[in-house]
Amino acid sequence: MQGKNIFATRWGIIGVGALIGILAPVLQKLGNPGNMGICVACFERDIAGAVGLHRAGVVQYVRPEIIGFVLGAMAAAYLFKEFRPRVGSAPIVRFVLGAFAMIGALVFLGCPWRAVLRLAGGDGNAIAGLLGLTFGIWIGTLFLKKGYNLGRTQTTHTTVGWMLPLLMAGLFVLMLIFPQVEGQAQSGILFYSLKGPGAMHAPLFVSLVVGLGIGVLAQRSRFCTMGAIRDTVLFGQTHLLSGFISLTVAAFLTNLLLGQFNPGFAGEPVAHTMQVWNFAGMALAGLAFALAGGCPGRQLFLSGEGDGDAAVFVMGMIVGAGFAHNFGLASSPKGVGPHGIAAVIVGFAVCLFIGFTMRRKAV
Repeated sequence: MQGKNIFATRWGIIGVGALIGILAPVLQKLGNPGNMGICVACFERDIAGAVGLHRAGVVQYVRPEIIGFVLGAMAAAYLFKEFRPRVGSAPIVRFVLGAFAMIGALVFLGCPWRAVLRLAGGDGNAIAGLLGLTFGIWIGTLFLKKGYNLGRTQTTHTTVGWMLPLLMAGLFVLMLIFPQVEGQAQSGILFYSLKGPGAMHAPLFVSLVVGLGIGVLAQRSRFCTMGAIRDTVLFGQTHLLSGFISLTVAAFLTNLLLGQFNPGFAGEPVAHTMQVWNFAGMALAGLAFALAGGCPGRQLFLSGEGDGDAAVFVMGMIVGAGFAHNFGLASSPKGVGPHGIAAVIVGFAVCLFIGFTMRRKAV
């Protein structure tokens, strides 16, 4: 028999948000990139590079935090009898949404988590990103109101629910078998950055333990940044938003204490000042998150619970990171990549097409 889930209460989710807001700047202090203590999109991009899906040498590293998110959520789901292997429909659509979500995020240079962490670290460029994220999610809510639906979820084989956790566990095993060798960009089959953001990381087991802890807490609390904005816009419900706000406040205070708060626009770590495309990139990502039913962090946690649909979205994001760097779509501190603007326009066209054509009338 299941007891009360205190983490799903308002104070519970505020506490979870605050804890993430503290841990992310601490991970930065321990070695993760600036204003990137945790970034789901950036970390999945680094994983894509580590396994050779792209060859951008400055962003290649298997991030243990991502592995921990999935395995921690899985452990919590099993412990509290919430592991439910399930799939729905339209897997190719979920994959494409994941790819364009990643492309939009890499035009901005961050996921919703990193957007608020950038703001909490003093990066004013994050304001345009957060406004764009809200705008994209708002467009998504319009489709939801008009009957947009990717199909029903149904119970499936346990094997399906295990697939992404097993892939993540496999990545961790590969890290142990092929650890980074000093001065070498490749160790066995894995790639490691020698400079740039990919070369900046907290100690492996610290990152893994933090990821596992956040995975457990986020699974219990249903923490979701996209859901926070969606629920506020659709229903005026601020339960998830309270966790989002507490993350921002806690990260800001922690950065102040650690001497990591550096306000400004120019010269912020792994950021650019092209505000139109900061806005547009995150608007595309927000629309894709809304159409897929969750932010990138939530998709990882759902994958840990056995949700095969979320796992397809995650794989779409990882492959999308490969596309972004192979085809010049991703931004850098110098600005948007040579084909990033075109990719955002195409991404909006694809997402709007999906939104308009996958609506069902209420029965």
